[in-house]
Amino acid sequence: MGALFCSGIISTGSYVPDNIVTNKDLENIVETTDEWIVTRTGIRERRIAHANMATSDMAVIAAKRAMKESGLAPEEIDLILVATVTPDNNVPSTACIVQYSIGAVNAAAFDINAACSGFIYGIITAKQFVATGTYENILVIGAECLSRFTDWKDRNTCVLFGDGAGAVVISRVDSEVGILSQYMGADGSGGELLKVEAGGSRKPASLETVEQGLHYFYMDGSEVFKFAVRIMASAAMEAVKLAGLTRECVDYLVPHQANIRIIEGARKRLNLTKDKVYVNLDRYGNMSAASIPVALDGAVREGLIKRGHNIVLVGFGGGLTWASALIKWAY
Repeated sequence: MGALFCSGIISTGSYVPDNIVTNKDLENIVETTDEWIVTRTGIRERRIAHANMATSDMAVIAAKRAMKESGLAPEEIDLILVATVTPDNNVPSTACIVQYSIGAVNAAAFDINAACSGFIYGIITAKQFVATGTYENILVIGAECLSRFTDWKDRNTCVLFGDGAGAVVISRVDSEVGILSQYMGADGSGGELLKVEAGGSRKPASLETVEQGLHYFYMDGSEVFKFAVRIMASAAMEAVKLAGLTRECVDYLVPHQANIRIIEGARKRLNLTKDKVYVNLDRYGNMSAASIPVALDGAVREGLIKRGHNIVLVGFGGGLTWASALIKWAY
């Protein structure tokens, strides 16, 4: 086996729709209040895609922004990974649609479905390809159009989700920086806790499934919350340990943006001050696989993340799945 190359993120990009739906707006749709939503989730507003916009459209914009920052031409991208649970179609993959749309004619492409953990699953997958020398430049995108799969009559779920996309380019980097550790896990026994029941081979789309609302997201909120509180903190710590570091070495935490109480639990476990944790949950809600890359791009744009910083990414999601990574920032 040949020498392994170091891999890291060399650029970021993101996109969120300009259509803002506030908690006050939702008060006119379902039986809820702004106070109830903020107290239990930390969410104040979310972005909802316009009717003519699909997941790939947002992914393309985020991808182009990340590529522009990297200085790479579309022809230099070797692989495109799109993490999503809301693809444009079952076939073709959203990654293939993105590949064609951005002109990445030399890139292989496929989707990853690990729900809210999907973007980190994508980063970890990309790392292996770069490390072995198989590919040099990989585009990893987290993109979701969750509003298309949301039951706007269900106050337990419609207050949570938003639409958006984030992207990174992963390439070879200097040996002193890059992705230092990664951790993934899954527990299929909890699959029933967060799901879209119909539309697959088990329950193909039919008049009955549509009438029963089985094409919308279902979530057992209390059980998912219990799982998330436990796994987010432990997964974050696992990435730190696998990198051979301690909590004191962590400069910044970029968590999945699902619930402010869950984020607080992870922050306290890592013993970080609030200014070392990036939170945009209040503005964008839960964007599933797009949450972490949009937050990461925000932190970079605001100058909060700098070369040499130890950054922990951590997420959890349907499946059930979880993932984390520790990255020594490369630029």
